[in-house]
Amino acid sequence: MARSGLNTSGNDATADLPKPKVNRESLRRGLRIFRYVLPYRSKFIIGMVLLVLSSISTMSFPWIAGKLVNAATDKPLVLPGGLVLDINRIALMLFLVTVLQGLFSFGRIWFFTQVSEFSVRDIRQALYAKFVQLPIPFFEKNRVGAITSRITSDVGQIQDSFSLTLAELFRQVFTLVVGIALIMFVSWRLSAFMLLTFPPIVLAAGLFGRKIRNLSKTVQQELAHTNTIVEETLQAINSVKAFTNERFETARYNASLGKVVRAALQSNLYRGGFVSFVIIGLFGGIILVLWRGATLVHAPLSDPNHLDIGDLVTFIILTAYIGASVAGLGELYGKVQTTLGASERILEILDEAPEPTHIEPAVGLTPARIQGDIRYEHVAFRYPTRPDVPVLKDINFHISAGEKIALVGPSGAGKSTIAGLLMQFYPLSGGRIIVDGHDVDAYDLTALRRHIGIVPQETLLFGGTIRENIAYGKPGASDAEIIEAAQRANAWQFIQAFPEALDTVVGDRGIKLSGGQRQRVAIARAILKNPAILILDEATSSLDSESEKLVQGALDELMQHRTSLIIAHRLSTIRKVDKILVIDGGRIVEAGSHEELSEREGGLYANLLRLQFELT
Repeated sequence: MARSGLNTSGNDATADLPKPKVNRESLRRGLRIFRYVLPYRSKFIIGMVLLVLSSISTMSFPWIAGKLVNAATDKPLVLPGGLVLDINRIALMLFLVTVLQGLFSFGRIWFFTQVSEFSVRDIRQALYAKFVQLPIPFFEKNRVGAITSRITSDVGQIQDSFSLTLAELFRQVFTLVVGIALIMFVSWRLSAFMLLTFPPIVLAAGLFGRKIRNLSKTVQQELAHTNTIVEETLQAINSVKAFTNERFETARYNASLGKVVRAALQSNLYRGGFVSFVIIGLFGGIILVLWRGATLVHAPLSDPNHLDIGDLVTFIILTAYIGASVAGLGELYGKVQTTLGASERILEILDEAPEPTHIEPAVGLTPARIQGDIRYEHVAFRYPTRPDVPVLKDINFHISAGEKIALVGPSGAGKSTIAGLLMQFYPLSGGRIIVDGHDVDAYDLTALRRHIGIVPQETLLFGGTIRENIAYGKPGASDAEIIEAAQRANAWQFIQAFPEALDTVVGDRGIKLSGGQRQRVAIARAILKNPAILILDEATSSLDSESEKLVQGALDELMQHRTSLIIAHRLSTIRKVDKILVIDGGRIVEAGSHEELSEREGGLYANLLRLQFELT
């Protein structure tokens, strides 16, 4: 057993997934992720209050700044109650507002960060707990890279939303609404003029931006195709030279580069037009507003359209705030789409039906020990991912407690599937499996699997120490128990030879150990588990003769007094079993001892034995 690594291909497994439309249904589904915020709602509420106070202090800045300019023109600020504020006091008030804004922003970030970190921790815990409880068919239907991206990329998107996007969305909406209300209050005439001028400019800028994004995506796709040609050519350079296709590959690369250049030129054409439009349109709009504002300031005091210069400063700053919020809302809309998509993908995993393991109280029989009497009655099976292909057909056999049964046959005959069904990795398509007189479905799944040990053909260890890998069979085992298991597995001798002994780090997937050493560590793990039923899935087929001898000795020790189901490739390793079942085409075609089957004229087992003898 090994931990699956992250997708190292360099591609984000979620990059090509479509972004969902922001509508009522997608919002309803996506907002379900906020149930993980509920335990921290008090911190969230405090953060929202501080966000409101920070936004209020931000919006009060233009008003006070305008009054400061008015005070410079001999128009001091008169507060209710007759209190007059001169330039110094107004400047001090402006500084105080800035300090308060900084303090409110710090508090808001601190509390939102706590909510974000704790909520994301809970989401990751829930996802990982669900991953390890999902049935095997789920992992056969989904790529590991796509699955792990849920706990990395998608959760990262959620984290950004909890800590940044929500606060920014509220801030921009608040700024837009309050800003428009304030400029209308300062001068409704100038506001009407501005609102008539800027929306067409903003709309045109949005259309330009969308076109540029699409063209930029095209450039990236063409560039990726070009890089693929380079990668393929260099990886297969021997074939390129063997077929003398250097000129062909060069021409192919040059043609691809030409597409990149054409796409880039078109993109930059629109980009240049956009920059010119911004300079002319946006600044032209600002000039129009300033011109209109200047005419109102220049109007006589007796003119009802007259505008104080300080109010014009307030208006200009508020207009800048409004423009920034409009631009920010466009970017936030894309982030909201991404967040909704990430939320839905996370919730899809969390809504998957898990295996009924580690349920309290236990569901089904939970015997302290089982005898290991096994019956397969008319068992049929089709993989959930390939329901049209029958893998097993009417499998019937009986293993008495303590017996050793071998399953042999051609590759793909269904041997490993028979063993996997005993551990209930897959639901049966027909028939039933009985253990100690009870249907396997009657057992608590965790309790049943605790009594079954498995030594696979290719042992993939965890990346920790030898001690941790052996103790995986019995978490919390003492060193004495671990050493005894290693000795019985013929592993203690090589373990002692390492300077760190049991504390030797085996490396990623056990890469620092040889195949035979990894296999003996796996056998020690199974011995420590002390199962009543043992499954050996071609445990020696990939080893050299010396390692096979050591591993076989460890297996003989492991199989003592246990019901053993042996999937064998090397027929020489199963001569001493009680019975051999020959599987072909999903059926049992022969059954008997080694002597009986080897002497059967024209039998499949005798033929397999003869072929192996000829090969050796």
